[in-house]
Amino acid sequence: MIIFQTQVDLDRLVEWAEKWQMQFNVSKCKVMYVSQKNPRFSYSMSNNWLQVVITEKNLGVMISSESDLKCSQQCINAYKKAIRVMGMIRRTISYKEPKIMLSLYKTLVRPHVEY
Repeated sequence: MIIFQTQVDLDRLVEWAEKWQMQFNVSKCKVMYVSQKNPRFSYSMSNNWLQVVITEKNLGVMISSESDLKCSQQCINAYKKAIRVMGMIRRTISYKEPKIMLSLYKTLVRPHVEY
């Protein structure tokens, strides 16, 4: 069996964490293969296999495993969230004066689009 350096590093990291009583939440640890040339090895931490993902949200930013690393998924998610908030405003506000609607848009919808 071939042991890959990444797995060795993960084992060392788990060993260090156990020594200092700082356990990892392995269910939150994931593997993302960014390059097409990257071999698709399976990795484990604390005898648990890590989940392989295509996209992951980190610090509010969607990261994709596509080799171009474009922000299209981030834009789609911001658009969907803004549409949901606009729908909520439309359903819940009965007095739709333009000044009120503009204020609600600037306060609740625009930050999602600008982010």
